[in-house]
Amino acid sequence: MRFKHLRELHAICTEENKTLGTLMIEEQVKETGTSETEVVQQMADYYEIMKQAVHKGMTEDTTSRSGLTGGDGQRVRDYLQNNQSCSGDASALAMAYALGVSEVNASMGRIVATPTAGSAGIIPGVFLSAQERFGWSDEHMVNGLFCAGAIGYVIANNSFISGAEGGCQAEVGSAIGMAAGAMVELRGGTPEQVVHAVGIALKNTLGLICDPVAGLVEIPCIVRNGLGAVTALAAADMALAGVRSAIPSDEVIDVMLEVGSAMPSRHRETAQGGLAQTPTGRKIAENLAKPKKTTQDREVSSKENNQ
Repeated sequence: MRFKHLRELHAICTEENKTLGTLMIEEQVKETGTSETEVVQQMADYYEIMKQAVHKGMTEDTTSRSGLTGGDGQRVRDYLQNNQSCSGDASALAMAYALGVSEVNASMGRIVATPTAGSAGIIPGVFLSAQERFGWSDEHMVNGLFCAGAIGYVIANNSFISGAEGGCQAEVGSAIGMAAGAMVELRGGTPEQVVHAVGIALKNTLGLICDPVAGLVEIPCIVRNGLGAVTALAAADMALAGVRSAIPSDEVIDVMLEVGSAMPSRHRETAQGGLAQTPTGRKIAENLAKPKKTTQDREVSSKENNQ
């Protein structure tokens, strides 16, 4: 890749009058040695999977195997259809879709890790809701995914995208930054505005711990995806309005690395701290650890009680 940092992305795109998405397509062609048609088609296939995940999250039973989660995306969607949203229709729909995709993931459905399975709802939530709102083509959305990919590439190579390494700021935070920057580009913003959106978004998630209850990517992960989609839209709006990240976005990414490295291990996906170790969190884990009775066990127990 010709870039390692966001400032380099900005400089190249500005000098060559390209979008981040266009530049990323060119770089992917060089890196993979395949044609542009093949590179773009692969991303189009990923977007189709995202659309399928959103549809499944809105129309099918997404109850997880643990029974802890499922159906919240549909609840928010139904609420939006029957009530005036506090956060606005655009935000509420993005939130509903993000929740739905995350619930598809928790129920062992097919998703695209963007950048991880634990943060897989944010980009589809933002992208699909925006496409419906603005009437954008799939081709336009695919170009946006390449922009998000370029941002994710920079974050991954200078900080973390794994909750086990850097906490939830690395997973949900990175996805929010990727979605925010891509949304700016989809709306016609400049490369400079894209980069500012990333910094604005990431600053809001610095220090976010990874504390999955019972070690499952369900609580609080799914809700964080829903709220992350809303944060991405807010960061994009700020950048498009001319708000700048006073701390350069590359420096914000460096801080993510610093904070994640200093984070105690119990707050990095081990389920040994945070919400996972609240009284309720421990009780949930204990209940899930109990052996579940089979139909045969229940029949035997019933016979014993009758005797």
